[in-house]
Amino acid sequence: MEQVSLNRSHGGSQGVYTHQSKVTGTPMTFSVFVPDHAPGAKLPMLWYLSGLTCTHANVTEKGEFRAACAEHGVIFVAPDTSPRGDDVPDDEGYDFGKGAGFYVNATQAPWATHFHMRDYIESELPAVLAAGFPMADMARQGITGHSMGGHGALTIALRNPGQFRSVSAFAPIVSPLNCPWGEKALGGYLGPDRAAWRDYDACALIEDGARLPELLVDQGGADNFLAEQLKTHLLAEACAKAGIAATIRMQPGYDHSYYFISSYLAEHVAWHATRLKA
Repeated sequence: MEQVSLNRSHGGSQGVYTHQSKVTGTPMTFSVFVPDHAPGAKLPMLWYLSGLTCTHANVTEKGEFRAACAEHGVIFVAPDTSPRGDDVPDDEGYDFGKGAGFYVNATQAPWATHFHMRDYIESELPAVLAAGFPMADMARQGITGHSMGGHGALTIALRNPGQFRSVSAFAPIVSPLNCPWGEKALGGYLGPDRAAWRDYDACALIEDGARLPELLVDQGGADNFLAEQLKTHLLAEACAKAGIAATIRMQPGYDHSYYFISSYLAEHVAWHATRLKA
């Protein structure tokens, strides 16, 4: 792990780091905010998974989370959304290829060589963080994300019960099986067998028996992707049927942008902190 930059901010240190990933076969970049803390202290950690076209930089520069993380003593980790590099395949569309890894392990050529974002987030990067940030309490992790990253946060938490004490999302893609973004991405990365897609669909995972202790979701009421791509009502219905305590809030007037995310991210940090410190 190499340090790219380190800046003092809000009573803590905002760093950007890079390392050579074994699972993607490429360099990967991520950011970590570490609040000031007493020597030897262990701090809980909140993951933030970004959406289509984004890198670690979007939330790092626009998220407005550092003051809340410093107040509550929470480390904030923001990975990239896909492998990068000249030899990494790409697509002309913004919703597939670089910047659109969908947090899956691709099985189809040419994507299967590098696009292993599921393994990267679930296994490799946690090990890198545990080794590089000894103040991080890996037994107290929460996860959140936006749009494609909300899909990632939900599915990763549902597939790994007990790994995350708290789960939230902003405008998540709740059912890739039932939207154009998901059909393009999962069909391209995983092939035509829709049964193989269910591991990457939050509503399908819940239908198949996966559970979360509780969930917080914020969705902008003026989000132009809501009806066709996000379909928040499907998650509300799945959670109600499964008995999952889901707080799903429609926020009138808010769109899909970081103006929306930054308005509520500090509130999510506080929500996670309460559960991570319990």
